[in-house]
Amino acid sequence: MPTEDNQRIWVVDDDRSVRFVLATALRDAGYDVDGFDSAASALQALGTRGVPDLLFTDVRMPGEDGLKLLDRLKHAHPQLPVIVMSAYTDVASTAGAFRGGAQEFLSKPFNLDDAVALAARALPSVEAHEAGLPQAVSAAGGGTSELIGDTPAMRALFRAIGRLAQAPLSVLITGETGTGKELVARALHNESPRARKPFVALNTAAIPAELLESELFGHEAGAFTGAQRRHIGRFEQADGGTLFLDEIGDMPLPLQTRLLRVLAENEFFRVGGRELIRVDVRVVAATHQDLEGLVQQGRFRADLLHRLDVVRLQLPPLRERRGDVPRLAENFLAQACLKLGTPAKRVAPSAREALRAHHWPGNVRELENVCWRLAALAPSDTITVGDVEQSLTHTTQPDLQGAGEWDALLGQWARARLAEGAEGLHAEARARLDRILLEAALQFTNGRRADAAARLGVSRNTVTRKLGSGRRRR
Repeated sequence: MPTEDNQRIWVVDDDRSVRFVLATALRDAGYDVDGFDSAASALQALGTRGVPDLLFTDVRMPGEDGLKLLDRLKHAHPQLPVIVMSAYTDVASTAGAFRGGAQEFLSKPFNLDDAVALAARALPSVEAHEAGLPQAVSAAGGGTSELIGDTPAMRALFRAIGRLAQAPLSVLITGETGTGKELVARALHNESPRARKPFVALNTAAIPAELLESELFGHEAGAFTGAQRRHIGRFEQADGGTLFLDEIGDMPLPLQTRLLRVLAENEFFRVGGRELIRVDVRVVAATHQDLEGLVQQGRFRADLLHRLDVVRLQLPPLRERRGDVPRLAENFLAQACLKLGTPAKRVAPSAREALRAHHWPGNVRELENVCWRLAALAPSDTITVGDVEQSLTHTTQPDLQGAGEWDALLGQWARARLAEGAEGLHAEARARLDRILLEAALQFTNGRRADAAARLGVSRNTVTRKLGSGRRRR
């Protein structure tokens, strides 16, 4: 087995300082290291010095860039592990690196200890089994421009998307409402070999339960009252491509059973049909709910969860990646100004900090809505902190003092009812809380029940049921 003393690592980067510090750290770890300032010089050295055990390469360099170097190396020496380095971390860059056969993607600036540890993992003698991992294959796809971020959490997400894009695995995307789960699903599709085939999305919480089966699997003419002609379902529409099932936790149990069969057999019957339909579909599901908890409650099938949850991607809430807020805001502002036909607007430093400091309970979706308000209503070409504060009044949550007053009023009400000898107080309080929350959410969403359900984190059926029971009580 090779040892560190005779393992050779090459570092290719036109930035002399990067070459020097990385090579020094690797030499201190016991490796034999050579540095090159261009792809051309590294390729020339291959003919005289032989193939190294591992190669680090930057992406953007004068002349032939790092991805072209990666391509040439993988054609000539497919077993050579290559680590791609770049200060530009996004889905396109990471997917391009993994598409070319990169072992790993290292974001600049990086910690030297992390780089040395990464080299140890990438060298065949240390983890040869990684050579068998699927590499990401990409077709140049659009639709990922709004998946923006440069924080460590987003860099890790981009690397995961790059790796998973080609692998024919089911992916479960979890995260709070508004974190961009559909954008991630589209990125997985656009950077995959299925990119030229359809991407079909369906929000299972937005479709009434009695219609969801037909939406998924289609129906034949006459299958039920009103079915005057054949309807092609989402699975057939997505044949060869990707089907994104959002809010999968709201799917009724009978349909979960049927979905499980389709995932296992890749075939189904339309509603009212006798023809067996076969499809080739990659299913990507998403939810903001705790599916394991739903399984324990008997509301979600454990075997379906295992089928969907081959790989899980957890999206961070915006409050945990505040460093991405200014860049996201600039992007949303530019889009909004362009569509509204208004002059471009810039964000003052104080306004940028106000945006960064906000809690963002609605995550990226809330930030986008705020930016649209700013684009439409801010009087100047420069967004001020006052403009931001005014726009945030629509979404700001009660402050600690307000929350304390609410708690005090609730306690006062409970003590008064107990003094009156009331029983079943918990059920009474829950009913009143449900009614107030539902009415507030419906008022906020202009009566749209699906949107109200999403904001409250419950199913649309729950909203309908509670509204119905509230009317009966009255």
